Amino acid sequence: MRVSAVGWLYPTLERTREVAAYTAEVTHNHPEGIKGAEATASCIFLARNGADKEKIKAYVTEEFGYDLDRTLDEIRPTYHHVESCQQTVSEAIIAFLESEDYEDAVRNAVSLGGDTDTLGAIPGSIAEAYYDIPAVLRAECRSRVSEDILGVMQMFDEVIGRRRVDSEEYEENLKTDGGETEWNEQSE
Repeated sequence: MRVSAVGWLYPTLERTREVAAYTAEVTHNHPEGIKGAEATASCIFLARNGADKEKIKAYVTEEFGYDLDRTLDEIRPTYHHVESCQQTVSEAIIAFLESEDYEDAVRNAVSLGGDTDTLGAIPGSIAEAYYDIPAVLRAECRSRVSEDILGVMQMFDEVIGRRRVDSEEYEENLKTDGGETEWNEQSE
């Protein structure tokens, strides 16, 4: 759950996995926790570099041995709060794999119940790299954090070369088309 930044910061998958392992050793100090962090950061790395869901699934299955062939409908009836990575990371990745957009990935994960902050954070991080976060959700989140945190977020985006719009710019570039709200991409 805390490893998502690693998936954005490094130019190679090998380095991403190496740093993900370092970050997990501090909090997990268990091979499964380290494996879960590496798998999560790898998914983000692959998604931000254009891999499709099948490639992401194949990589995670082959490299980490997670069973990603189950469905959320199969998992949901017996799933409960589990603190181990063995029964959290694969379910979270499945929530992403079954998603249609960013919000759907988070909703899928939360629908399982259990450790919903971790379950939502993992597929949410992967989905951000794969789909991006809708401007309206991004603006709402930004409106709820302090200026200090906004500064950190801006620095992170600058480090990875990502331009983000603020909530005022979002409002200016919002247009209504056929009753649906959408982002005016020409403004970016």
